[in-house]
Amino acid sequence: MGTGVEDLHLYPVCPLCHADLLVELGSVDCTHHERYSAPLSPQMHWRRCEQCRHVFRSGYYTDEANEILFRGTNENQVVGFDMLGQRWISARMVDRVLPFQSGGMWLDVGFGNGSLLMTAQEYGFDPIGLDLRQGTVDAMRELGVQAECMDFCSAMLEPKCSVISMADVLEHMPDPRAALESAHRNLVEGGVLLLSMPNMDAPLWHVMDAEGVNPYWSEIEHVHNFGRRRLYELLEEFSFTPVQYGVSERYPVCMEVIALRREPVVTP
Repeated sequence: MGTGVEDLHLYPVCPLCHADLLVELGSVDCTHHERYSAPLSPQMHWRRCEQCRHVFRSGYYTDEANEILFRGTNENQVVGFDMLGQRWISARMVDRVLPFQSGGMWLDVGFGNGSLLMTAQEYGFDPIGLDLRQGTVDAMRELGVQAECMDFCSAMLEPKCSVISMADVLEHMPDPRAALESAHRNLVEGGVLLLSMPNMDAPLWHVMDAEGVNPYWSEIEHVHNFGRRRLYELLEEFSFTPVQYGVSERYPVCMEVIALRREPVVTP
């Protein structure tokens, strides 16, 4: 694999709008990240699309690089981490969903420590989790919760879900468009899509930039930096209606967005 960018599939165009009007924003060192290990690239290169203003890494990891990245798991993503404290955070997330859906299947993509799924089950939802780490899936199954190790973008679920949550997941995915297409395909009409991720439109983001303490530019597992505006545009494009914005308690400067699935407009 070597050093440099050989561990990446490079984006030739913007991954959201496919324009080739790209501006280099700069590079940051990521060797201090706890998931970093040679021979992964020591630098992360960031770009901005001048057409849609999306900000993204120059590429996403190859399968070989992901094997290196997934050798370990961050402590807060281990199933069972801080179950008491995480239950309170997860309960507030479920409470926000209840005005729109109060039962049915709840799919959590990239379920991490499992708290959101276990709390959704406590509220009466039927939980199912997807994660790319087989060990995480096995641990969840041991707790009696259905879990699968598979790529969400190819999922075809029956029955369809009432809720799909992607809590700090969309910014990790090589192709967010494919993820939203899958979410639309696997939700019932009026189903809830619950998204959590850092918000680069937040004033605090720019304060952290000015002070040189913004951790997200060197977050090795992130491929995209979304702002609220661009996220909402993307949701509308895939026939989701954003209905609620909130501040996430999961990580610093994160937003929590609820969007409802609607049928796409068919033009004759």
